[in-house]
Amino acid sequence: MNPNIEPLSIIYHSHYDFPVPKIHSFVGSKFSDLFNNLQKRYPSSLNVLTPSSANLNNLSQSHHIDYINKIEQDKLTKDYLRLINLPWSERLRERSFLEIEGTFLTAKHALKTGLACHVGGGTHHAHFDHGFGFCVFNDLAYTAINLINQKLVKKVLILDLDVHQGDGTIDICNKYSSIYTCSIHSESNFPYEKKQGWIDVSLALAIEDDEYLETLNQTLTSIQEQITPDIVLYDAGVDVFSNDKLGNLKLSFEGIKKRDQLVLDHFRNKNIPVATVIGGGYSKDHGELADRHSIIFDVALEYLKKNNFN
Repeated sequence: MNPNIEPLSIIYHSHYDFPVPKIHSFVGSKFSDLFNNLQKRYPSSLNVLTPSSANLNNLSQSHHIDYINKIEQDKLTKDYLRLINLPWSERLRERSFLEIEGTFLTAKHALKTGLACHVGGGTHHAHFDHGFGFCVFNDLAYTAINLINQKLVKKVLILDLDVHQGDGTIDICNKYSSIYTCSIHSESNFPYEKKQGWIDVSLALAIEDDEYLETLNQTLTSIQEQITPDIVLYDAGVDVFSNDKLGNLKLSFEGIKKRDQLVLDHFRNKNIPVATVIGGGYSKDHGELADRHSIIFDVALEYLKKNNFN
């Protein structure tokens, strides 16, 4: 890498992985798979940062204290665990406190450098008082609220391009007038009860690259006409891919890359910091999934190189 270009700040913890049965849709090793993929391809281009566990005061801004205590003490009932739909373990508990802080750390570094990427995050189905859909705590809501409360920013845009709507993010953030949620998602995928955030765009089944990118472009224009955020939290979910196990859209690998380029160019060219999270992606082929999740990092590094940021 050009020595005049600062490395890309990426946030990762070796305890992000957690045990999941092979028959489960979630790939519990995808975080280390992705990190190893990036380390192999970009050995000198990454500034790797490690989060600590979220503290109770910060966490209670986005989640009910009773729910936090149930997780901390391993006292979630079967009903809670059924909603989360992941096998409970000490590692899952530990990484839940680490990963939300990882997204917050990513955002703080994005404010310093303009762009930072989390090797995790996007747990957008978790609600104020319960987890849901593979999500224990909501890292996007946690980060947005604490950025506002700690007066690091005044306005946050959460741009969620996962194939699934971030229902939990919307529910938690709705009472905050300075947090703007924008979700572009499949109209016929989980969660089946859609929420109403600031901007919600439902996509028809099996939509392909061109129509998707045109919709995204129109949405970015609409955002620009209404607000100028101080930071963008970008959920770059790759379950929009045509062969994703839990997706039902038809984007190509190249279409996802163009999506991420469009988002980064749009906001960074306006000097708006962007913090990215990986969001959803599901496949039995762990190498393919790591390649797919690496797209946002590839695009971020290309952007830094192209713009020769210091």
